[in-house]
Amino acid sequence: SRVIYGARISLAIGVLATAMALFIGTIAGLVGGYFGGKIDAGIQMITDITLAFPGLLLAIGITVVLSPGFLTVLIALSLVGWASMARLVRGEVISLKEREYVEAGRAGGSSSVKILFRHILPNCIPIILVAASLKVGAFILAEAALSFLDLGVRPPTATWGFMISAGREYLKTAPWITLFPGLALALAVFSFNLLGDAARDHLDPKIKS
Repeated sequence: SRVIYGARISLAIGVLATAMALFIGTIAGLVGGYFGGKIDAGIQMITDITLAFPGLLLAIGITVVLSPGFLTVLIALSLVGWASMARLVRGEVISLKEREYVEAGRAGGSSSVKILFRHILPNCIPIILVAASLKVGAFILAEAALSFLDLGVRPPTATWGFMISAGREYLKTAPWITLFPGLALALAVFSFNLLGDAARDHLDPKIKS
């Protein structure tokens, strides 16, 4: 059915946009948190500017400028989502870079790149996985909002947001046109939120202890 077909597009956008935001945010957080100084200040300034705008409003602005479409939605959501990921990773890096094993790596002559990707990044993976799980659900919801506003993937490609929007005219006579994609959207977002909570409970050492 169209609801199942729409799931492919909505889920693909959620996962791919999360991966793109994750890559940008992780690199920015690693570099800023580890090196500090002017590099960190510059990254934090860009992060603060990005976070100053409501995420959905910023995504709408980007899609309007670039013209709606699958790739545009991916770019818009990744540009909206990277900043929170960068701030999260930066905070973790700041706490990790003073650990003994990092100091031992420096004393042993390891390069900054080696220390970042061999010693620090692996210890950031738990919080990154938790944040990514929650981000997928948020991006699926954001994509639905953009499609509802006719700023997402263009018809005739079916997405949950577009189906909900198209069914508004038939709410009284055929409410299931809107109901089923709406339920699918809610279930998908709820599932990824549960996955994020489960990952946090399993990976967070403070909760486990």
